[in-house]
Amino acid sequence: MPAPTQDRRSQEHADPDKAAARRRCLAARDALTAERHRRLSAALCERARGLPELGAATVIMSFAAFRSEIDTTPLNEWILAEGKTLCLPRVLAPRLMAAFRVTDLTADLAPGSWGIPEPRDGLEEVPPERMDAVIVPGSAFDAAGRRCGYGGGFYDAFLARTRANVPRVGLAFGVQVIPRLECEDHDLPVTAIVTEDGVLRPG
Repeated sequence: MPAPTQDRRSQEHADPDKAAARRRCLAARDALTAERHRRLSAALCERARGLPELGAATVIMSFAAFRSEIDTTPLNEWILAEGKTLCLPRVLAPRLMAAFRVTDLTADLAPGSWGIPEPRDGLEEVPPERMDAVIVPGSAFDAAGRRCGYGGGFYDAFLARTRANVPRVGLAFGVQVIPRLECEDHDLPVTAIVTEDGVLRPG
């Protein structure tokens, strides 16, 4: 597993092209000013709330932001306010994470692996098969829906256990979307990418 000083879930064994794309996109994301990051995060969450696949979903897996990731707080608050079941991930072991139901974004979260906000102990675990939609973080995406994560393989392993038709929604700043991303067979694509510029629907 990665050392705490490395970026979220990063690994050094990724192939060079993929690793280079990850570095470039993360550097561009990190370079956003605090004000621009706040403004774009709010716009992204507002756009995501309008997605029909999230509107129709009852059980949604999202994530809590870490470092320069999109601040998902407004989106997660909306999920709860709509009476939907909000699930957030917790890392359990290498390439293994589980989703737990969260009802309070303050009381139910605690620093977990590498300081990432994760559901605290004692919350209800929700199996991947129950998810109606999954909101996916990433370091880089392309217009075909290919996704580069942080190198740990946690989401690829988790998404492989969800139902085949479950929407996978990537959230990304525009600087994280590149023309083409080299991926491997186990890298599962997303079905939609929400950016500040619009919604990309691959295929």
